Amino acid sequence: MRTRINILNVPIDVVTMKEALTVIEGFIADKSSSHLVATANAEMVMMAQSDKELANILRQADLVVPDGAGIVWAARYHGYKMPERVAGFDLAQAILARAATTGYRIFLLGGAPGIAARAKAVAESRYPGVNIVGTYHGFFQAADEAALLADIRARRPDVIFVALGVPKQEKWLWQHRKELSVPVAIGVGGTFDVMAGTVRRAPVWMQRAGLEWLYRLMSQPQRAVRMLALPRFVYRVLTDKKLDKDDGSIL
Repeated sequence: MRTRINILNVPIDVVTMKEALTVIEGFIADKSSSHLVATANAEMVMMAQSDKELANILRQADLVVPDGAGIVWAARYHGYKMPERVAGFDLAQAILARAATTGYRIFLLGGAPGIAARAKAVAESRYPGVNIVGTYHGFFQAADEAALLADIRARRPDVIFVALGVPKQEKWLWQHRKELSVPVAIGVGGTFDVMAGTVRRAPVWMQRAGLEWLYRLMSQPQRAVRMLALPRFVYRVLTDKKLDKDDGSIL
């Protein structure tokens, strides 16, 4: 049984990394439908305040993990036990590591040309035995989608990682969930870039201190406008009267 709370009307599952991985493995075992996994941080939650399509997708997602120190803080500020941050990058690595021992089939979609292929090579070196059945860059056109979807189906992945950026990746996965027929579909943002070495992740101490956002701002100043979502998120949480909690509704 899982607990789900609402942070500014966006549902967030109260899970640890280990619990999230267990839930995802349950989705993989259930091959009757496609399950959308979202990694929600403060920026995504603020996008959902004005993007009704994204908000609707998040409300219907099968698992929404707390990816971001701001999400953990917001839950705890309102008195709910959020055990830890479940970062999207770390969740992807946990899935890849598990896939190396289970034989789960993985597909990587997104990033600039060549990035997904480099991420595949890194994963194969880091997790011997991992079965990445295909890659494709994220600069495809609408005219390419039918062939791309057919290729993904033919490779029969158990999990597809999609790195198209928020909210494009969530919208694309939701739009094509039936055509994909993949048990687990998860948007992973810049994960491939980090794996490929084109983007560096914050030092561990900054991650643990909840300062990964600051590292991103320092290393990528062009993100400054996007980062304005963080103080807006804090203000909205501080002035929100309550967070709703739904115990036992997610099995």
